[in-house]
Amino acid sequence: MFIADLHIHSKYSRATSKKLDLEHLYVWAQKKGLDLIGTGDFTYPQWFAELEEKLVPEGNGLFRLRDDIARPLHDRVPPACRREVRFALQTEISNIYKFGDKVRKVHNLVMFPDLAAAGEFGSRLGRIGNVTSDGRPILGLDSRDLLEIALECSPETIFVPAHIWTPWFSALGSKSGFDSIEDCYRDLTGHIYAVETGLSSDPPMNWRVSALDRFFLISNSDAHSPDRLGREATLFDCPLSYYDMLESMRAGSGVAGTLEFFPEEGKYHLDGHRKCGSRLEPEETLANDGLCPVCGKKVTVGVLNRVVQLADRASKIRGERSRDFFSLLSLDQLIAECVGVKGRTARSVVKVYDQMLKTLGPELSILMDLPLEEIGAGPGDTVKTAVARIRAGQVHLEGGFDGEFGMVRVFSPEEKKDLLFRCQG
Repeated sequence: MFIADLHIHSKYSRATSKKLDLEHLYVWAQKKGLDLIGTGDFTYPQWFAELEEKLVPEGNGLFRLRDDIARPLHDRVPPACRREVRFALQTEISNIYKFGDKVRKVHNLVMFPDLAAAGEFGSRLGRIGNVTSDGRPILGLDSRDLLEIALECSPETIFVPAHIWTPWFSALGSKSGFDSIEDCYRDLTGHIYAVETGLSSDPPMNWRVSALDRFFLISNSDAHSPDRLGREATLFDCPLSYYDMLESMRAGSGVAGTLEFFPEEGKYHLDGHRKCGSRLEPEETLANDGLCPVCGKKVTVGVLNRVVQLADRASKIRGERSRDFFSLLSLDQLIAECVGVKGRTARSVVKVYDQMLKTLGPELSILMDLPLEEIGAGPGDTVKTAVARIRAGQVHLEGGFDGEFGMVRVFSPEEKKDLLFRCQG
């Protein structure tokens, strides 16, 4: 079993951290407890050159950081968190094109097992559009044709429709998407084995659409900074190898489950109009004829509403490829609530976070399976209570909308008045 985060970005993508280099990714993957991460953005020439220089092929379709680069980084990782980290060649492409009666805007994830195929793919896309202006290139290329090019570069490509429900840029989004994966990729749909649920949906929402039963549901962070790695991830039950990962997915096995946002935290879960602060449930949008009750303009139809539109069954019905999932809140967010500050980057939060990793091990292990009594023996009893509630799904939710992240809170306002939110250590 291994944990993978296969959708990230590099420092060359727009609106991303300058710390998104291989060194910081290597360190943060260990802190989070990830075994495999994507490289992000391999179509960007400067980043591809860095990947060629710093990564060493393992012979199984995955890569490791060169030993002379990795060795000095060990001191930046708490001993309790240290592990082997592997990289998969991965990029995200933004496809904007006319199909049928509308402009389509679809994001796609593409992975390859070797640098030769990835380099050829980047070169071919460079002859179609501009791959040098952004780490995530924008191309006027049909998603189906992108998949065809990827398969021509390597029949062992892993091609995943990204965050399939996001309103603005996805295969099934409300603004420009299709009504099925088959409509988007047509005759090549059989080469797609998984779809990415995105931050604003979780597996039970996707189970409502029986047309998705043929695909594995996978989750990834879409990280724009190293510390956001693993906020969503996928559990694989196969050897840690690109080829084993691909073959097991082809055979209908290999994906063991996913680590998820509470979908309400995603910034497109509900409908709404951010400028007016209008947050609407699907039935409210319907009652308002899709218009903002404040200004009368069209609202952004979110993921929940779009799922409802395409749903053909109750959410509890699971397909053959459905797997278990775990809804989590990042450890720094939990700590921030426990110590009574708003920002997860506050000095008091960082101090407790670092101490917990030093004492207890990587973040995902703390959140998912570390015995609660061990958490209580570390930085504080309040954090232990918070983790227990997250594991039980006992949280207070306020859905995100129109690009505004939602809120997930462990403690009610009443409890905050009664509890002393201080962590020891």
